Amino acid sequence: MAAWNRRKPLDTLVAKEDGHRLVPTLSWPHLLALGIGAIVGTGILTLIGVGVDRAGPSVLLSFAIAGAICACAALAYAEMATMMPAAGSAYTYSYAVLGELVAWIVGWCLILEYSLVVSTVAVGWSGYATPLLTSVGFPAALTASPALGGIVNLPAIFIIGVVALLLSIGTHESARLNTILVVIKIATLSLFVFYTLPVFDAANLHPFMPYGFAKHMGPDGVERGVMAAAAIIFFAFYGFDAISTAAEETKKPERDLAIGIVGSMIACTLIYIFVAAAAVGALPFTRFADSPEPLALILRELGQGQVARIVAIAAVIALPTVLLGFLYGQSRIFLVMARDGFLPVSLARISKRGTPVRITILTAVLVAVLAGLLPIDEIAALANAGTLIAFAAVGTCMLVMRRRAPDQRRPFRVPLAWLVGPGAILGCLYLFTSLPTKTLVACAIWNVIGLALYFAYGRKRSVLGQAG
Repeated sequence: MAAWNRRKPLDTLVAKEDGHRLVPTLSWPHLLALGIGAIVGTGILTLIGVGVDRAGPSVLLSFAIAGAICACAALAYAEMATMMPAAGSAYTYSYAVLGELVAWIVGWCLILEYSLVVSTVAVGWSGYATPLLTSVGFPAALTASPALGGIVNLPAIFIIGVVALLLSIGTHESARLNTILVVIKIATLSLFVFYTLPVFDAANLHPFMPYGFAKHMGPDGVERGVMAAAAIIFFAFYGFDAISTAAEETKKPERDLAIGIVGSMIACTLIYIFVAAAAVGALPFTRFADSPEPLALILRELGQGQVARIVAIAAVIALPTVLLGFLYGQSRIFLVMARDGFLPVSLARISKRGTPVRITILTAVLVAVLAGLLPIDEIAALANAGTLIAFAAVGTCMLVMRRRAPDQRRPFRVPLAWLVGPGAILGCLYLFTSLPTKTLVACAIWNVIGLALYFAYGRKRSVLGQAG
């Protein structure tokens, strides 16, 4: 078999050595909370401001389009995760189905996705925490990146460190705290809807599509339109893929993974419909466009200053659930890549508490640097580029396996697979082309660097490469 097409046997997807083997401690309620916690966060609490800046009131349509594409991808993930219950998510599926080179590209894109998601959420958390901190004398220059006139975003770095420490303590303990924080987050969004939906004004939806449908460059140099917003709002929906990285730590993966992935997508879609409609209908979009704390700003504009403060405080408390979900997922992807030889194998060592402490710390340091120095909109757009590539790969894996192994047992079987699979692939590709041009260039550069590393280091040092 050609080196680029080497595929990992299904019976080697899970580590056999005790020192590299994860411990099953999670059940479907933990996975459902992990998914909701990872999905509902910066995308609705912060990026809705970026979205309305790009699309105006038609950001509601952007949410619908991004959600439909994500739903197709989520179904494909559910089928692949229950067929191959191993850590590594899209990287693992690609290795077993599409070959080593494609797996490397997908893994490299997942590094981009998860690292930048954690960075984006940390910056979003900082946006809510900063007014609280500066009100008690914390230096404003230490709450913003250099691009925004600050020195470094210390609150973003701090929260990444806290979550990394929590994950290092133990997976089960982290999941338990995550569930509590998810309940707080949903209660917060419910409070926002309770105070804003009664003042819904249909006049705020006109003009509904001020920047048109397709992506185009505005006079201020910002690319706008429904699809330009959808390509960024897409960030608000993913997070369910982090559940698939928990496959090896799930007690009954054949049942629990599908419940976690599909259930979290359904729940979050309903939450988004209510929150987005309440936000856009409560206030003219120009008054909260591009705000780092749009929901709290809307409440203040409506004269609900005390409620706005509660929402801001709750966001500060609950947003770390997204950090937890994605930092957890990133560490597991790094873990599997290390087990496969693409990273130093010593990084795959599991601690006595059953957690990959070395990988978690390495991941935290990487994302803390990004969060401390980069602004949120550029981070989110680039994170989406890596995610869209990974989602398209999972849709492809599902269709290839339907052809290659039609009789293989599938604990969760996607209905209308030949519509859902192409829907995920083509939808992701269209959103990918709708990303800002500079984002596409940055993504291309990232993947060129990744390919150079693969041919210079990964191909020879991988487990399959050394075996061949």
